[in-house]
Amino acid sequence: MHSIKSALAEAVDTLTSVSDSPLLDAEVLLCQALNKPRSHLRAWPDQQLQPEQLSAFKTLLEQRQKGTPIAYITGNREFWSRDFQVTPDVLIPRPDTELLIELSLKLIPADEPVNVIDLGTGSGIIAITLAAERPLAQISATDFSLAALRIAQLNADKHQINNIEFYQSDWFADVPDTKFNLIISNPPYIAEDDSHLQQGDVRFEPKTALSAAEQGLGDIKIIADIARRYLKPCGHLLIEHGYNQQQQIQILFKDLHYENVQTYTDLSGQPRVTYGQWNSC
Repeated sequence: MHSIKSALAEAVDTLTSVSDSPLLDAEVLLCQALNKPRSHLRAWPDQQLQPEQLSAFKTLLEQRQKGTPIAYITGNREFWSRDFQVTPDVLIPRPDTELLIELSLKLIPADEPVNVIDLGTGSGIIAITLAAERPLAQISATDFSLAALRIAQLNADKHQINNIEFYQSDWFADVPDTKFNLIISNPPYIAEDDSHLQQGDVRFEPKTALSAAEQGLGDIKIIADIARRYLKPCGHLLIEHGYNQQQQIQILFKDLHYENVQTYTDLSGQPRVTYGQWNSC
């Protein structure tokens, strides 16, 4: 028999070579096997695991040992204090993207209706979070992947969000002819030959949501260009990008005649989101 404490200790040993956070991973997977919160592990470290519990835990550990991301094993990930369903059809939500939320909330008034669109919504974390935090806003969300949109709709239903419209669209291609106060996107921005695509969790994530042509700038160029036709006067554009793309994207925005161009840093101090305003007020 194994206790919670001993099972975790063995699991940490098996995960050390594949994870930067083996104890956390082990705890999350054991909670999944037991259907218990992590506080249960702390409160009952000497509890003996039943054979079927231990077997379920080992099955989950085997997936993690192969490199499968924790979020895909458990089927969920927290973002902005909400729980979102994720599958291999969508990117795994990352803390860096919360910067987009922070910046967007400063631009979306809480007391009046505005139109916002999230391009390449994936699991819907950006659109759903903004819709929940700004219920008067009308949010549109697009994705080229129908499988991703199904996940996004499930997440919207889970959080009882009713001020979002989802569209299957290649960026703006099938978006209704609407003018937006804010256009926001976390598009693919990794260069197609970047070695990071062969490392860690991203090996398991959809490549079409990660990498783009022109050294990662292809989709950003398309979005920034076409967004000008969809922005209201004084409207805002926010795009997440790679840590080393700040200068190129600022030049792109300025060449396209956006004003008040500025780049913001993420939790690690890396340049992560660039802003531009259309027809400055």
